[in-house]
Amino acid sequence: MTQDSSRTAASHEVPEDMRRDVGLLGGLLGQVLQEYGTESSSPASLYDDVEKLRGLCIAAVQDETDETLAEAEAFVESLDPERAKEVARAFTCYFLLANLAEEQQRIRALRARDGEIPLEEQSAADSVAAAFTHLAEEVGQREAERRLKELRFQPVLTAHPTEARRNAVTASIRRIGHLLDVRDDPRTGPAAEARSTRELFEEVDNLWRTAQLRVSNPSPLDEVRTALGVFDNSFSTVFAEAYRRMDDWLQADRAGSAAPKAPAFIRLGSWIAGDRDGNPNVTATITRRAVSQMADRVLTDLEERAHRLALSMTLDERYTPPSEKLTGLWNRLKQLSEELTTTAAEHSPREPHRQVLLAVSGRIEATRLRNADLAYDVPEQLIEDLRCVQASLAEAGARRAAYGDLQELIWQVETFGFHLAELEVRQHSAVHSQTLQWIQDPESVEKMAVPGEEVLETFRAVASVQNRYGSDAARRYIVSFTQSAQNLADVYELAAHALGGEESAPAIDVIPLFETYDDLQNAPRILEEALTHPKLQERLEQTGRRMEVMLGYSDSSKDVGPVAATLALYEAQEKIAAWAIDNDITLTQFHGRGGALGRGGGPANRAILAQPPHSVDLRFKVTEQGEVISARYGNPEIALRHIEQVAAATLMASAPSTEKRNAEAAEQFAPLAKELDDASRARFHSLIRADGFAPWFAQVTPQDEIGLLAIGSRPAKRGLSVESLEDLRAIPWNFAWSQARINLTGWYGLGTALEAVGDVEQLRRAYADWPLFRAMIDNVEMSLAKTDERIAKRYLALGDRPELSEAVLEELHLTVKWVLTITEQERLLEKHQVLGRAVQLRNPYVDALSLIQLRALKKLRSKDLQENEIEDPRNLLLLSLKGVAAGLQNTG
Repeated sequence: MTQDSSRTAASHEVPEDMRRDVGLLGGLLGQVLQEYGTESSSPASLYDDVEKLRGLCIAAVQDETDETLAEAEAFVESLDPERAKEVARAFTCYFLLANLAEEQQRIRALRARDGEIPLEEQSAADSVAAAFTHLAEEVGQREAERRLKELRFQPVLTAHPTEARRNAVTASIRRIGHLLDVRDDPRTGPAAEARSTRELFEEVDNLWRTAQLRVSNPSPLDEVRTALGVFDNSFSTVFAEAYRRMDDWLQADRAGSAAPKAPAFIRLGSWIAGDRDGNPNVTATITRRAVSQMADRVLTDLEERAHRLALSMTLDERYTPPSEKLTGLWNRLKQLSEELTTTAAEHSPREPHRQVLLAVSGRIEATRLRNADLAYDVPEQLIEDLRCVQASLAEAGARRAAYGDLQELIWQVETFGFHLAELEVRQHSAVHSQTLQWIQDPESVEKMAVPGEEVLETFRAVASVQNRYGSDAARRYIVSFTQSAQNLADVYELAAHALGGEESAPAIDVIPLFETYDDLQNAPRILEEALTHPKLQERLEQTGRRMEVMLGYSDSSKDVGPVAATLALYEAQEKIAAWAIDNDITLTQFHGRGGALGRGGGPANRAILAQPPHSVDLRFKVTEQGEVISARYGNPEIALRHIEQVAAATLMASAPSTEKRNAEAAEQFAPLAKELDDASRARFHSLIRADGFAPWFAQVTPQDEIGLLAIGSRPAKRGLSVESLEDLRAIPWNFAWSQARINLTGWYGLGTALEAVGDVEQLRRAYADWPLFRAMIDNVEMSLAKTDERIAKRYLALGDRPELSEAVLEELHLTVKWVLTITEQERLLEKHQVLGRAVQLRNPYVDALSLIQLRALKKLRSKDLQENEIEDPRNLLLLSLKGVAAGLQNTG
């Protein structure tokens, strides 16, 4: 069965509620388009043109012939430049609205299933409760509780393009989502529904009239503001809600009236305005300002929460007497500020717990305003005061007041500190080496990659951040392209030089980042060498022999292809975990995943459960980037579900049964892994190492134009010429292939590898018994479902290397054949109704935007294109890039 027929044969029923929302939003957009005036010379209205192209693309999917698609392509070519841009904008708006309708359906499903499945019927991956129950059955209740306390999830927001759409568009979508949620409320009457329809109409009209392209690239501080928007909308409430849900289950009838058993297991990190590898826009000044903005936001939030809590704590001392420790705390607060405590006492006579909390709120405000006399020095001081209030309440019998909202405030401080997200610095190892050379002999360096003084100023910025907000605010330093132990030692040497000596240097945990295939292979040796360095040994002792190692998914996949990279990453994790055990090191493996499948994307919980034994050990740290941030955390209910799934998987990854299964599968299928590795890598290299591949790649995809799309502060290239892929960043590498509807980075080489094995029964056994292989096949299936051969052929035709195009199509056919054979399906995503429905609904509309993009690319590739003719096709192309990204829900 061909990839096209597999795709179009899918027919998944759309839930009625979702159909209603799509119809409502699509209908409102249609009315907006009908009302919209235009200067276009087209005799038809914009609405008519959009509907005609939509009908042609749907028909082209249904009849599976090239004639109807060619008719749609001809229609796109007939549109004048202004109308073509309007049509592209219309389809992009449709996708934004359709995505929202699908998200709303996911929320309905989450609400419907909440509490419906009895615990004994849940799989370990369904919830933390189920995971804990399964774990306790294996290791005993006490050991399971101990492990729960060690649980840690660390999502790290990265400085890669945080969102392909503008913040203004995101805000509009968020408002529309809220209005859809209002309509779902059973208490909504006819009048409220009519009002929401009117407001929806207004918002859809605003969305249509909002420019989809940024005028200029966002700055790193713009990216910080985007992240702060996610904090306001989601993080600020969802993390504490996750802890509360866990504690409610653990405590049962004692929930909310006993000391919590659920730990504050999430710590948020950020590379935004800290990742300076290849990004000259991130400077030490920017880093300081970013931390200041994040700290201001979280301190404001803590202050408001503490104040609201204080106002509600109206417990009279006759019924809830203060403990001696609380009285002592109050006396210390009076010594700090008579004015603050006098005001608190006047507003709350005979209410000692309220008085203390009002004063605590005042101290948080002082911390935010940098009032040194009254401010808390570190978050631990605030937690100590809050626990004093909590203990006093519990001692007086007010246990629900002690472990209710007050406990959630404590969880907030434990999670966010005074900094919200720990800012992690990242820099390339070569920059450090060059800077040290410059320090020793300035004349020996002809051209600095980064000014030496700026490199040193980064360490001074880290020191000032730690002095202001505590060491946890910025102590992790990632070294890109770590290729030796000396690369790690360089960081400590530079820090000492920048601060005038080791005694003045900030506390730094240096994290090696192994990115390329060769670096992954060499990681255990480099780590072993690192243990001999005195400064690294000293830091290990200071941290209780805790260490992080980061693994890059993007560059390894670009080096050897998705299959060999997946296997190499597994092997590296396995060896690094064994190295840590041998050296009594508590290891956290930091996963540098992206949104695209070619960058380690896919369901996080499934990936966690497929990791080697001891590579997780109750700690999961991962980069969150691109559209993944909005998809996973933009909506609080979806974010809560994601967190629960990750927590459950992280608990279960260390269960004896999980480790045994993964270890046995790795041993059993080791020969198969070797065969898959060799064959897939050879096939991948035969393509990307072919003479002239890089310029051909630039011809058949919009790779060059992606650099013009203002979606992030980071340049798309590290000084790339089209003669080499070495310095091309992984985001445009993946983004370009997905835009061309080929998605090559997610599957190329797998078909050849499976064909080389040829043993269907063995491959099906591997799919059933080897979690890593199953996750890889399922991810590839998803990638193939978003691939469209008919459209892909039109992109490949832009190049002048038919043999390379043929290689791509042959591998596509082979991969589809084997994925369907292994999964025992007639069509892609046949057994995944939700995913299948999403792809089925989107593909015809993505086709329309792809045809518009092809029109623009052909014009831009035209040899007789004049300078004054570039603007129209370039703008059309950029609009289509946004639209296809929205349709595929993938930027890379």
